Amino acid sequence: MRSRLPLYLAGVYTLLVLYASLHPFSGWRDSGIEPFTFLNAAWPRYFTHFDLGVNALAYLPLGFLWAAVLSRSVAPLLAVLLATLGTAGFSFGIEALQNYLPSRVPSNLDFASNASGAFLGALLSLRWGRDLLDGGRLHAWRQRRFLHGPNGDFGLVLVALWLLTQLNPETILFGNGNLRSLLGLPAALPFAAEDFQVLEMASVAAQTWAIALIATRLAANHPLLLPPVLVLAALAVKSLALLVLMHGDRGLAWATPGSLGGLGLGLLLWIAVMPLPAALRQALAALALMFAAVLANLMPDNPYLEDTLRTWQQGHFFNFNGLTRLATALWPFFALPWLMLSRSRNATRNLYDHYH
Repeated sequence: MRSRLPLYLAGVYTLLVLYASLHPFSGWRDSGIEPFTFLNAAWPRYFTHFDLGVNALAYLPLGFLWAAVLSRSVAPLLAVLLATLGTAGFSFGIEALQNYLPSRVPSNLDFASNASGAFLGALLSLRWGRDLLDGGRLHAWRQRRFLHGPNGDFGLVLVALWLLTQLNPETILFGNGNLRSLLGLPAALPFAAEDFQVLEMASVAAQTWAIALIATRLAANHPLLLPPVLVLAALAVKSLALLVLMHGDRGLAWATPGSLGGLGLGLLLWIAVMPLPAALRQALAALALMFAAVLANLMPDNPYLEDTLRTWQQGHFFNFNGLTRLATALWPFFALPWLMLSRSRNATRNLYDHYH
């Protein structure tokens, strides 16, 4: 069977770009300006090469992924043309919608850089897009190393989104599932330093345990290697994000006693349950995720973290931060259905045989 990973990646990335482009989705109003007026507008008076580069780079994967998906059904050059036209039309629609958001300004220069990035990505897909498809090197490596079929494809997308959540500097380590930030609700518990450290340790332990078990499920071989590698990669992403966003002096701000203790405890729990049947390990991962999500919504806000974030000037990263905040809040609620629906018949049968 052909892998659906390219289609999943293209669909998810499209939704992420849509959210980042229209964030914060509030204050919609009719400005009285025709939505397509930006096409004939004069050259923007103020712009930076950084903005143009970010816009082009954001759309480059979009063109690449959709060209890779389309090349399965049409000739490669036609796939490049359709992917470019489709992503350019997508950008055009977003720029038109930005007329109705007070915090956004539609720009013909943004549209041009978006379309250029998509076209470049589609061209790159001519050379490397096949690596995402059947027979390509990346596809062959994916088939060799990870769970096969749609379950494995969607699991890999979940892992990629989990790594994306580590770019959010506003949470404790691996602190996903907090819906209060999206709904604007107050904390359920008052802050107390000793109690918070215990809650932080429990939350980080549950999140670490869950992601380690998910990585074990995804690994077609070397199930003991992928989880620590994934955790180390997440710590590197978290540290790099803090270094960049906090001007180079807060890269290890995540390394509190509670988070370090929870990290060690979560890995120990993962090692302890490895001899159990696969279906039982998946059930434990789901329970750990639910427990961590409950804790994330009960825990008080950490005033020390808030004080650290006072030095953070979001600037160009305001809309990107809205994206990471959304992924951070919703990730466990995407992972839970995957854990419940991806159990194989063999795993369930093995669990039955184990206890009968």
